[in-house]
Order: sequence, then structure tokens, then C-alpha cells
Amino acid sequence: MSKADTGNFFEDFQPGQVLRHATPRSLTAGDQALYTALYGSRFALQSSDVFARQSGLPRAPLDDLLVFHVVFGKTVPDVSLNAVANLGYAAGRFGVPVYPGDTLSAESEVIGVKENSNGKTGVVYVRTRGVNQEGALVADYIRWVMVRKKDPASAAPEPVVPDLPGAVAAEELTIPDGLDFSAFDPVAAGSPHRWDDYQVGEKIDHGDAMTIEEAEHQLATRLYQNTARVHFNQHAEGKGRFGRRIVYGGHVISLARALSFNGLGAAVKLAAINAGTHAAPSFAGDTIYAWSEVLEKTALPGRSDLAVLRLRTVAAKDHACGDFPFKGTEGSDGGGRYHPAVVLDLDYSVLMPRA
Repeated sequence: MSKADTGNFFEDFQPGQVLRHATPRSLTAGDQALYTALYGSRFALQSSDVFARQSGLPRAPLDDLLVFHVVFGKTVPDVSLNAVANLGYAAGRFGVPVYPGDTLSAESEVIGVKENSNGKTGVVYVRTRGVNQEGALVADYIRWVMVRKKDPASAAPEPVVPDLPGAVAAEELTIPDGLDFSAFDPVAAGSPHRWDDYQVGEKIDHGDAMTIEEAEHQLATRLYQNTARVHFNQHAEGKGRFGRRIVYGGHVISLARALSFNGLGAAVKLAAINAGTHAAPSFAGDTIYAWSEVLEKTALPGRSDLAVLRLRTVAAKDHACGDFPFKGTEGSDGGGRYHPAVVLDLDYSVLMPRA
């Protein structure tokens, strides 16, 4: 009997199944430094202990997406080692802040399965919960992934497709204890624009761009202990559909988030990932641009210092975003297929200071 783990195939998943993921991870300031080196994120709350203390936190927390990627990476050996593609996200919430020295672990529950018509693959839906060493929630999200069948002749399970919310309600968001933007410093934050300055429907071309390097996307994916073979094994992927390694979709999310600083510098705290779609694969050599649209503004009862801004950030490869590529033939018309340059469509909520 082989002692090597070959991962789960589609027919191994059943609704209600709980997967406890291996390798708890203690995060350090070194992880944050490497994350910053990979993406160049400049949001002040995660960059400065002084800024964080002025905002009511004991010190600078680790980047929210670093936390998300580490939790996500733990799930790969059990959920998506044999995946064809990671398809999307929903109902994602960020919990208590994570600081250097905290230890993260994760488990997932299978909440849906549906075989594809080709009989060779199926879609698996899981809800993943990441917690710190005290059992406090740090991240909670649903994702769905297309997984290969080990035996295409095996019987298809009864399909179960979960109902997914369109967005995380404001009352379900976690506001970290002590967080207070009454003394928010716009100069230190790098942006004079606060929640009150944005309007629903407003679009922002973030202007900057970053080219994905082969070494960087693989280094980032290893940082998260994500073992998905499609990101690393050129010997195998060279014979596959694309002929090369695919970039981890979360790498593109972090690039887009870092690029969004130019126009959203005061959006210092992620609160939710409402929905997300990897519209197309990315590869080393692609240059990522991004633009954002304000989808919704929500004031919080009893809070005059901060409020919630719901955003859509779209990332495009090798296509500057002055024309706001999205769906249809022109701009963000909400219909049709994605523009061929679009690689990411991310709907998320942030906490921002009020005027």
C-alpha cells in the first residue's frame, strides 16, 4: 500500500463530509515582509505599528489576504490537489486580526457536489473555516472547484448545489475590537479620500500595472504551502492544455488589491469577499492592470468613524484599464461574456474612515 497521498478525486467527496486540514502554521513578521516584497502592498494599517495603534489596534496586523492565502493553502491537499480549476468564491468573512506569532489552522465542510456533463470531472463546493490558536475565527469562505474523477466510469453522486448569498450583510461583518478611525491620518494613509467621497457607480482606473514573474508566483504559492501541481510542475503542465504552469488565482487577487491602492488608499481593512470569479487563467509574463467600481455604501449603526464600502475590482492581463474592461463589448454593462483580457472579477467589502 502506497504511503504517498494522491489527494481526493471527485468521487471521494460527499456532502456533509468534514476535512480537517494538516499543518498548523505560525505566522511571523517575516511572512508579512515577504508578502510585501511580492506585491508591494502599501496599505498603512498593515504597514505601520504606529498607524495601527492610532487606529485602536495593539500593532500592525498581518495583511488580510496573506491570512486568506495561508488558510486556503491548507485546503489544497484535501480539496484541490486534483483540480482542473478553482472556479469562484462566495460568503467570505474576515474575523479577528492576525498578528505575528499567531498560529492558524483550518477545516472544510463539503456542502455540494455536481458532476460535469463530460463525466470526467465534477464541481465540489466547500466551506472553509480558518481559526487562530485560541479557536477564534480569522477567515470563513465558500469556494467551488472543478476536480478530476479518478474513474470516469464511476457513478455520479446525487447533485447538491448550495444556495450562495450575493453578498455578506453588513451586520455579519466582524469589526475588530478597538478599531477606531476617529484619528485616521490621511497623509500617512496616502489618500485624502474617505468613505463619504465615493459614489455608487463610480469607477476608478488604478493606472499602475505589474508583470507576473515565474519565480515570484511560485515563491508566493509556496509561501502559502499551496501544493497544487498546476502551479509548479512544468514537466507535466508542458504536456497539458496550456503547455505551461498556471498562476495561483490568489496571486492575481493580491496583485489587484495592491494596485487598487492608487485610488483606494484609505480602504485599509478587508471585511468580506462577497463573490469572486477567476475569469481566465494567468501565466508568467502577463502584465496585470486593475480597475474598481463602487457597488454599495453602508453606514454602520452607532459608528461615525468608519463605514463599509462594497467594491468590484476587475483585473485584466496585458490590457490597460482606462476603458474599464468587464463584460459585453464595452465597459461594465453587466451582461455577456467577460472581455478576453479579464482574469479576475472580485466583489468585496472594506472598512473605511468617514469624514
